[in-house]
Amino acid sequence: MESQLTFEQKYDIIVAKDTSYEGIFYTAVKTTGIFCRPSCTARKPKIENVLFYDSTHEAILNGFRPCKVCKPIAQAEETPDYIQSILDELIEHPFKKIKDGDLRNRGIAPSKIRRWFKKHHQLTFHGYQRMLRINSAYTRITEGQPITSAAFGSGFESLSGFNSSYQNVFGSSPTQTQKGVINIIRLSTPLGPMFGCATAKGVCLLEFTDRKMLETEFKQLTRRLGMVILPGMNEHLKQLKRELEEYFDGSRTAFAVALDTPGTEFQKAVWTILRQIPHGETRSYQEQALALGKPNAVRAVASANGMNRISVIIPCHRVIGKDGQLTGYGGGLERKRWLLNFEQKKPQESQALLFS
Repeated sequence: MESQLTFEQKYDIIVAKDTSYEGIFYTAVKTTGIFCRPSCTARKPKIENVLFYDSTHEAILNGFRPCKVCKPIAQAEETPDYIQSILDELIEHPFKKIKDGDLRNRGIAPSKIRRWFKKHHQLTFHGYQRMLRINSAYTRITEGQPITSAAFGSGFESLSGFNSSYQNVFGSSPTQTQKGVINIIRLSTPLGPMFGCATAKGVCLLEFTDRKMLETEFKQLTRRLGMVILPGMNEHLKQLKRELEEYFDGSRTAFAVALDTPGTEFQKAVWTILRQIPHGETRSYQEQALALGKPNAVRAVASANGMNRISVIIPCHRVIGKDGQLTGYGGGLERKRWLLNFEQKKPQESQALLFS
């Protein structure tokens, strides 16, 4: 197992202002009360004054403020440029294999990219590439290509290797009935990274990556839709990425991307009512039940809200308690408060909440 970075290694990285460790850890300085990205260009702190944290959230909880020079939470946990360029390249050419030697030729230490992928995708870098190739091969097969052509055309070097990998992912051979694919990507937002998932019909999940119920939601999706989740991009995810960026920069108040929301008829009705709450406004669970025509179903409405897998777009954060108090939110109450302040044009309050 690859060893973790030591304190001394992290300090050497911040001295070198190494941008390839963006999103891996954050530097807090006890004498100034601020925290920074590893690549911050501010003056080097003394080693005895330094603390390291794995996330911006952890640094904030320990009382540190974001640095005004490197702005570590301007786009929290943003994908480093060198990794984003590789992701874009692999999405465009999923059959391509980028080996450790190729990484070194690009000036990238393989250990760095392995560490980032394990943290943010729970996969090794090479495992991520393999999943992309399986996704590409599946698409080719469903479009009518022969299995052999799909396998070799997606970068597999042997048919037996392809069949084995395919069986591991889909639970059946390429010649048997095919399951569909749910594509998944990682998105950077001011409130932390999110996972976006979409089928050929539309977006089926948008959640913060630290949501406690995330693994359960993945399992529910694969069971309800009869599909497997694989890294990859589709048109709905491209539109989601664009619209989410517009939402957070303040230029979008409504989403147009298509959705695919498996659930009971009651849950779907509740999610439809949720989308009717205007940007910048809130409703109580009681008001939601009345709008649904089921005034006695307040608890059922609250339960259906909690089963929503598409945060922000299906805005369950706009539902509050009857007394006006904030109630539970899968992404955390501080994110809920931030989103409401942001939508109600209270930027100072939302920033203060994020930094406090």
